[in-house]
Amino acid sequence: MKAFFNIQSLIILVLFTLANNQLQAQSQTIPLWDKIPDEIIAADYQEKPIAKDGILQSTGFVTIPTLSIFTPKDAKPNGTAVIIFPGGGYSHLSMDKEGTKVANWLNSLGTTAFVLKYRLPSDLIMKNKNIGPLQDAQEALRYVRENASKWNIDSSKIGTIGFSAGGHLASTLATHYDDKTYESAYKASARPDFSLLIYPVISMENGITHKGSQTSLLGNNPSQALIDSFSNDKKVTAQTPPTFLVHATDDNAVLPENSINYYLALKKNSVTCELHLYENGGHGFGLGAKDTSKNWTKDCEEWLKSHGYF
Repeated sequence: MKAFFNIQSLIILVLFTLANNQLQAQSQTIPLWDKIPDEIIAADYQEKPIAKDGILQSTGFVTIPTLSIFTPKDAKPNGTAVIIFPGGGYSHLSMDKEGTKVANWLNSLGTTAFVLKYRLPSDLIMKNKNIGPLQDAQEALRYVRENASKWNIDSSKIGTIGFSAGGHLASTLATHYDDKTYESAYKASARPDFSLLIYPVISMENGITHKGSQTSLLGNNPSQALIDSFSNDKKVTAQTPPTFLVHATDDNAVLPENSINYYLALKKNSVTCELHLYENGGHGFGLGAKDTSKNWTKDCEEWLKSHGYF
């Protein structure tokens, strides 16, 4: 058992070193939990980071959730914070393209950013894999809000951004923020003040969902009740946070109907929302390098400004 903990400590040290080397604006990486809720210890289940040129690209088999904190250096802090949920089909996390690079962009706007390395659903390390990622998301929001003054953050201007399956987690938090999934030491609310959903998985319904994400989160033969519970377009209420949505029409991996249906549910419930459907971009375009999808960051900045977050 002692050898197991030594190996785990070494892996964590390596990951922290990789993360700390990849962006000077980053101030620290911290463990999310003192005690992970409903944890199962599995000695053979160990994190598998993939790095290139000293930069952490992606990781899988996460056992120790962390928050990496990025503070603005070259722009005046605006008091807004965004927690970033990288995508990866609930089977890995795209830590650079949908994590660090996004934090860098947000910092350039004066926004404090937090990259959440969340646990991926697994029966091997959690008692209920359906809610493991949500537990991490809820705790991350509560932690940032509880400690907002530490980074000169306005506790009423804390939002989330999620990509692909990370978009599903962000929309799950937006619609399930009040679900009691664990006993929190914090009194702060887990409700985001706004959600930025970028080519998100929203639905768990067959024919619309991303099958890999559905299988990873809900298993091979989920009940209709479980599918309905995590089809977040069905869980929107008037209290769901204001939302900015981005999708490409030619996305064949996560169909644009995911964003469209969520937008319609928000509209039906009179929730402030904006949807951008770009002609080209496919899936996983990140900050947008080509095609019409490259413009989404500018549109997002304008939306944030219009709502007083800058």
